[in-house]
Amino acid sequence: MLNLKVIFEDNHIIVVEKVPNIPSQSDKTGDMDMLTIVKQYLKEKYSKPGNVFLGLIHRLDRPVGGIMIFAKTSKAASRLSEQVRNKVFKKKYLAVVDGRIDKKRRCFRGLFI
Repeated sequence: MLNLKVIFEDNHIIVVEKVPNIPSQSDKTGDMDMLTIVKQYLKEKYSKPGNVFLGLIHRLDRPVGGIMIFAKTSKAASRLSEQVRNKVFKKKYLAVVDGRIDKKRRCFRGLFI
């Protein structure tokens, strides 16, 4: 089990740090993913029998590290998902780069910024 860093938790949500190279949810590789890790954490912490509900609100790409928010109840999942759809839920990105960035032509994965 990965050492999970919990940033915030209440009855409705849990906020955790996702380290790089872990998928947000299961994929064809079968590698351990954040959804499974957090479910296991909650199952152990609260001694829950059976399946644990955990709503995936947003994803981060596998190579990316950052903060992820999960819903611990279906009501919280519904409300947070609505905020994502309505663009109330905001994400901020910080990039760490090595080298110089050409200010005239800044390009990332084929996207000019």
